[in-house]
Amino acid sequence: MLLRAGFPHLRRRAAALPLSLAPRRLSSEPPPGGEWIDTVDYLDETGEILSSAPGARPAVPGADPTILSGSSAHPLPRPAAAARLAALALRHRSGPSLSAALSALPSQPDPALLLLAANSLPASDPTPLLSLVGWARHQPWFVPSDDLSSIVAARLSPATHSSDLLSLFDDALLHPQPALFPKTLNAVVSALSAHGLLEPAFYCFKRLRDAGFHGLQTTTYNALLSLLLARGLAFKAFEVLDEMSVAGCELDKGTYELAVPALARAGRIDASRKLFDEMRQRDGVGPASPGVYSTMVDVLAKSGRLDAAMGMYREMVAVEHRVSTSVSTSMVEGLVKAGKLDAGMELWEEMRRGGLRPSFGLYTMVLEANARSGRLDVAAKLFGDMERSGFFPTPATYACLVEMHASAGNVDVAMKMYHSMANAGTRPGLSTFTSLLTMLANKKLLDLAAKVLLEMKASGFPIEVTASDLLMIYIKDGSTELALRWLRFMGSAGIRTNNFIIRQLFESCMKMGLYDSARPLLETYVSAAAKVDMILYTSILAHLVRCQDEDSERAIMNILSVSRHKAHDFMCGLFTGPEQRKKPVLSFVREFFQGIDYENEESAARYFVNVLLNYLVLMGQMNRARCVWKVAYENKLFPKAIVFDQHIAWSLDIRNLSVGAALVSTVHTLHRFRKRMLYYGVVPRRIKLVTGPTLKMVVAQVLASLESPFEVSKVVLRAPGDSVLEWFKKPIVQQFLLNEIPSKSDVLMHKLNVMFPSSAPEARSLALPRSLGMTR
Repeated sequence: MLLRAGFPHLRRRAAALPLSLAPRRLSSEPPPGGEWIDTVDYLDETGEILSSAPGARPAVPGADPTILSGSSAHPLPRPAAAARLAALALRHRSGPSLSAALSALPSQPDPALLLLAANSLPASDPTPLLSLVGWARHQPWFVPSDDLSSIVAARLSPATHSSDLLSLFDDALLHPQPALFPKTLNAVVSALSAHGLLEPAFYCFKRLRDAGFHGLQTTTYNALLSLLLARGLAFKAFEVLDEMSVAGCELDKGTYELAVPALARAGRIDASRKLFDEMRQRDGVGPASPGVYSTMVDVLAKSGRLDAAMGMYREMVAVEHRVSTSVSTSMVEGLVKAGKLDAGMELWEEMRRGGLRPSFGLYTMVLEANARSGRLDVAAKLFGDMERSGFFPTPATYACLVEMHASAGNVDVAMKMYHSMANAGTRPGLSTFTSLLTMLANKKLLDLAAKVLLEMKASGFPIEVTASDLLMIYIKDGSTELALRWLRFMGSAGIRTNNFIIRQLFESCMKMGLYDSARPLLETYVSAAAKVDMILYTSILAHLVRCQDEDSERAIMNILSVSRHKAHDFMCGLFTGPEQRKKPVLSFVREFFQGIDYENEESAARYFVNVLLNYLVLMGQMNRARCVWKVAYENKLFPKAIVFDQHIAWSLDIRNLSVGAALVSTVHTLHRFRKRMLYYGVVPRRIKLVTGPTLKMVVAQVLASLESPFEVSKVVLRAPGDSVLEWFKKPIVQQFLLNEIPSKSDVLMHKLNVMFPSSAPEARSLALPRSLGMTR
């Protein structure tokens, strides 16, 4: 029969005795270094004494015979003693009652017994364990151990006992040898990381790193990496990854699965590929998961590394991973955006054969890419597939198809798609309307373009700019009649255009000889406060010079009067008599040219002089023409036309002049040369007339009728100075250079009054001198 042993006299003094004085056996012999000071009585269930033995210390479970089996004394087994500790902790849980019960034990526990008791406590309730360890920490026999601390850390929930975990961490780290507590430190960091406590977990990691502790395990690093990446702190995760390398911690498959995608998404593609290659070469790691492959393919494709992405894609297929829709989408998008449409469509077909259903975005992108590349048949087929798959095309898709068909000139298909877009309730955008209207304008479908333009206005878009652009298309295409029709439609619809386009249409009408339509346009241009510049006026005058019938001349003269330009007043005054002008022709011309702004209008004035001299020569007004040339030369409009190189060479450069200006300048300049040679006695070695290939024959024919000594070469008429001097002495040359014009006719005076109503009658001849005759 097993009987309980009691210590009736030693319960108050047992705690004060050092454990080192306790012998490992119970006998009648006194213990080393001392005498027995009390007696141990063995009692039965009724309390009667069975036997007694001397003793003065707590019994050690497993070593001292403290229980009887029959009449034999045996030691209490250590599991039973540990169970006794666990039972007390479960019964009292915490507080003074637990401390009193534990202190009243007949035998004091030791660290190993405490560890056994901690292991036997249930993991679901950490309170008894905390209370038991808390009591043991105040006992003199307690020695901190990594095993016990790691058990406590594993049993504590960070959600409710984070402060206790941090206390365990501090105790282990502040120990003189923290390297003796690797399991505890790993358990604390892992528990905090696993429960999402980022700040305390990373705080513990930093303290361990600063303390030079390199005992963290791969699973701990993985837990911390997972937490940091889940919170979007990739740069902190890379710090942990670098610390793993410094600590020499071996990466496992979990680490690779976390680090490779994170590095790739963060843009560190080279580092992620290096780590990925390392994972493939490691034994026991196995192939990467589909998620890692998917991330690598996606990142490589989006970064433009299409060859590497395609290699990764093929490797993923080779290891028999199922390719997801997102992976195929990334590859197709990357190829299409890089301009490799053929490769993208090949992968698209492979994707469809594999049973993968493209996403809405991929359908849209592939369809628009085919449309923009001109593969309209493929785009139409994809459009039908997209609708059959249940995807509703976006306005951008509709717009792309309409615009591409419009650019290709497919009027029927573009209009059908446009009406389909409207029937689907999709509002066309500004670019769609613009493309469609441009196509209709280029196809000269004016009525249909007007209808679409009004629909564009009803959709709330401003149409003034678009309508003006279409008008400009007709003008540039030379379709002046259509341009006038479109302008009338714009007026009826209340759409205004700008003065620039009105001017362009006016010039187009003048070019086509539509003078009756041109005049209202110029009136509109002038009434809109637009200023007719000298270039525009000169261009109208140039049409008058080229005109060959009287009705057209009268219409052009009316247009000149509508311009209200100061040059027209000058033209009217130029053909009047001195009584009306009240000044000579030369003074009148000089006054007009003094009012020109040469900084802004020099090239326009030069153009005006060329055309005006053409007109004056055709009208036989050589005297007035010579006055205009003289004043133009005085105002340096042609600064390099006449060159006097002392006694060596005199030259006249007329290459950049009109025919009339060239003839007038030749007559006037030869007259100057004659005066210098005859009056001042200066004779150069040679005289040159630089005509260029265009004017060479005109000037040569005029001078040949006067038996001139000038010889014709490729671009120059040249003659020795002495020969020219003898030529100047001939009466016919003198008459030619002095410009003695034949008598005037009444017919010319009548025509002058019709063309210039404000001018007084003054005779002028339509017949040029024989030497100046030329075809019009």
